[in-house]
Amino acid sequence: MQHRRPRMSKPAKTLLASAVALTAAAGVTVAQAGEAGRKCTAFDTVTLGKYYVNNNLWGQDKATGSQCVWDNSRSGSTISWGTNYSWANNSKGTDSDVKSYASTVLGWHWGWKVDKASTGLPIRVGDRKPVRTTWDFTLPSTPGTMNVSYDLWLHAKNTADWQDQPTDEVMIWLNRQGGAGPLGTKYGSVSLGGTQWDIYQGNIGWNVYSFVRRTNTTRATLDLDDFTQALVRRKLLSNDKYVSGIESGTEVFKGTGRLDTKSYSVDIG
Repeated sequence: MQHRRPRMSKPAKTLLASAVALTAAAGVTVAQAGEAGRKCTAFDTVTLGKYYVNNNLWGQDKATGSQCVWDNSRSGSTISWGTNYSWANNSKGTDSDVKSYASTVLGWHWGWKVDKASTGLPIRVGDRKPVRTTWDFTLPSTPGTMNVSYDLWLHAKNTADWQDQPTDEVMIWLNRQGGAGPLGTKYGSVSLGGTQWDIYQGNIGWNVYSFVRRTNTTRATLDLDDFTQALVRRKLLSNDKYVSGIESGTEVFKGTGRLDTKSYSVDIG
């Protein structure tokens, strides 16, 4: 099974920007404090300081089912949140189609939803700023076909906005279940953060690089700069690119389950 993400045409970006504007006009949901305040509409958001949780159901047109997100707490740059889902293929969907990527967003995601200055992004890859992150989460014993991953968005400039397509996407898979697999073909492997990762390379209108952990984990402490520099050393990524957005969540292909993030943080510099 392979990760898929559609290339966004300008009309699609325009529609997304309109949706973001409507959300902003209506007022972004703030701190519902628990599963009772869950949000279940596609692209519903919950702000948590410099982050927001995005109920990103971008592949739901190929599925039947639903997904919700909620927040639990925030203390400084550390947050807690959750999502539950139940997805099955419809007549247009296959087991290789990603149905959703409910996730936290720091920085750019086809625009900026919170104060850009508060995010610490974008950062130039060649400046070698540390991007320290911790993530502690739980999954049920049978969560369906899915992965738990970071998703980094990169641009050729530091002024990217809603209309700017990324040049590169870097995914870091911490956990995969049910036969889920990354886009593209295997390029090589690397040891980072005290463990082994396989690197996959693909293209969907922009370059997609996936670091897939050889053994599943539910807890990570990483410097994300290590991953972009691993690509630089292999001449797959240039130092003059900018990391504009950092996300974390679960890509679901099919099945019923949930992801509970007990604690998550990203600190830059």
